Amino acid sequence: MSQMADIPVNDIAPLAEVHDYSIYLFGGSVTIALVVTLSLILLVLKKWRNRHPGERRIVYRILASIDLSDSKHAAYKISELGREFAADNERTERAYHNLFERLEPYKYAPKVEPFSEEVLGYYRLYLEIIDV
Repeated sequence: MSQMADIPVNDIAPLAEVHDYSIYLFGGSVTIALVVTLSLILLVLKKWRNRHPGERRIVYRILASIDLSDSKHAAYKISELGREFAADNERTERAYHNLFERLEPYKYAPKVEPFSEEVLGYYRLYLEIIDV
């Protein structure tokens, strides 16, 4: 056996240095997984929140879909539902009071004419001003 230890070994290369990038790959993988997971969670929450509309959104939809052909009944409904949004800010409060004043003649008369273009314009403007 001592004869074998004396033979030089020339065809085996020395150990090569291998750079270890595994910590960077792991960190990148964890970061990408977190971003994807958070994106999915936010997407699901957004879909869920839109599926269950808030009370203000429901009132707004009712206010926007009032039948304007019966002007007396519509004037009462617009006044009642519009009050919900009047306190939002000064602009909506002014718009509500302008609309409310123009609806007064349609409420208390026994027979009323259809809404004038001016009243319909104030109604549409009020709907556009409301933030839902």
